[in-house]
Amino acid sequence: MRYYIVDDDISIVRILTNIIEENNLFEVIGSSNDGETGFNQILLLNPDIVLVDLLMPKMDGNTLVRELKILRTDICFIMISQVLDRTLVADSYKSGIEFFIKKPINKIEVQKVTSKVAEKIDMQRMLSNIKKMLKGSSRQGKDINGNLKEIKHILSMMGMLGEKGTTDIIKICTYLIENNKSFFECDLEKLFACFGDNPEVVKQRIRRAIKDGLENIANLGIEDTMSETFCTYSNVLFNFSSVKAEMDHIKGINSIRGKISINKFFEGLLLKCEID
Repeated sequence: MRYYIVDDDISIVRILTNIIEENNLFEVIGSSNDGETGFNQILLLNPDIVLVDLLMPKMDGNTLVRELKILRTDICFIMISQVLDRTLVADSYKSGIEFFIKKPINKIEVQKVTSKVAEKIDMQRMLSNIKKMLKGSSRQGKDINGNLKEIKHILSMMGMLGEKGTTDIIKICTYLIENNKSFFECDLEKLFACFGDNPEVVKQRIRRAIKDGLENIANLGIEDTMSETFCTYSNVLFNFSSVKAEMDHIKGINSIRGKISINKFFEGLLLKCEID
């Protein structure tokens, strides 16, 4: 996620840069101290998110946002200002900002707001990619929408829908279903990279999400080994020995946790989706 900062106070620019770049997935690609310079550089650099001060020389924040929104509708804006006049704040939202952050800068507030806007952009891109894939589909007799709903249902049953890696899993499943491919047919690094992110970062997010799924299914098995969800998914998405090891770990019987296999999880997920 690429950020640009426009503020006439250089110390504010430095503070915001430090806060944003603490997140390894976020990068500040440029900054300026007046709206006019910012306007030209933003058009050139095309960032994902712009943090902009309300009151600046040459061009104020609201004017900057309005002018840029005409040319770059996909850029998201976050307004930052000491001004709390209701009319000006309302004008900022009308110009097209996502959030209004008050000065002096609060680190936690900046982190939460920037992450929330980044998540919104990720979701919009994911939905856009899915729509393009579905629109261009040449597969016959395949209900892609139905398959994706089933995949989301399975992930929901596993308690995984709130995990960051789940979005990556849905993207990959969409690609595989759309192109009628098996997970084993694909080069993992290329598959992860095709979604515009660092392959290793994507892989780690997916592994964390699947590990959480394993822990959830193990907890379910401890409560009720005859549970329909446990019986249905414990040996399809995971190796049962891994589920048993995770159950023993949760009980405190064993210090070794269950292992997960990304390949088995995806193949099981897609297979279960096709069968259902």
